[in-house]
Amino acid sequence: MAAVLDVVRAFFAPQTAPAFVIDAETPADVVAREALLDRAMGAGRRKKSSEKIRKDRLPAEGLALVARDRQGHVIATVRLWNVEAGVSREGHPIDALLLGPLAVDPAHEGKGIGSALMRAAMLEARKRNHGAILLVGDAGYYERFGFFAQKAQHLVMPGPFARERFLAIELKAGWLEGAAGMVVASGRKLSHAPRRHVA
Repeated sequence: MAAVLDVVRAFFAPQTAPAFVIDAETPADVVAREALLDRAMGAGRRKKSSEKIRKDRLPAEGLALVARDRQGHVIATVRLWNVEAGVSREGHPIDALLLGPLAVDPAHEGKGIGSALMRAAMLEARKRNHGAILLVGDAGYYERFGFFAQKAQHLVMPGPFARERFLAIELKAGWLEGAAGMVVASGRKLSHAPRRHVA
């Protein structure tokens, strides 16, 4: 009887909203996302090698995600970008994704939000039939998701990068087998509105 009462109490108890939800990024999130990245990563974030690849490109289709708090504010962000991860032994470009940046608002760190966002992004990439994801980040953090430096050992980023922080995961077994060379952008370009000249 006690067990039945517990079930009834749970059924009628007020439902609390989750502390955060994972959602698709929208154009309305741009300002909040940029401010969050400035807080979490500092002013030097635009000088990284990954930024050269992302410059003037749009994220991969369906792979720009945010975490929102109960009020709908953006408290974390992740984006994945279409790249070519060098070439195969036969000389064919290898399609892949470059992840980054992944950032959580400093006021919300330590709550599992970054991990949840990471897992959601990887799941969505698998659903969209992508073969591999590359990133530059802390191996101690990303190894839990299956990212390792060995998978990217014959690939290079444009500009300076820390080899031990350049990691990859294959979403399809053997996808990066034999991959070597430079990682280059291959995604959709950001269209700029034409400037009006004032006479």
